[in-house]
Amino acid sequence: MDLNAMSRKDLLKLKNDVEKAIATVGDREMRAAREALERVAAEHGFSLAEVTGTSAGRGTGRKAKGAAKYRNPADPSQTWSGKGRRPDWFKAAEASGRSHDSMLA
Repeated sequence: MDLNAMSRKDLLKLKNDVEKAIATVGDREMRAAREALERVAAEHGFSLAEVTGTSAGRGTGRKAKGAAKYRNPADPSQTWSGKGRRPDWFKAAEASGRSHDSMLA
């Protein structure tokens, strides 16, 4: 295949086809590796999830919450990681003049 003789359009199509093929092969190899690991774990009387400490399926587990960065001085059971929407207690403390540093966990 002479790449220099190909048009830009043909080269882009070839690139796209190659990327798809790489992804397909990668998925197939990943499945084969997972199946081999499951067989080895089963030979020892375990499931792959037990050995790895993960849930059995992809995307079935919940994402862990971030570590608490801020704590409500009035109610220490209320915390916030500092990510996402600010909780009402944090907004109220800010409005009353408290600094962020004074609420660090």
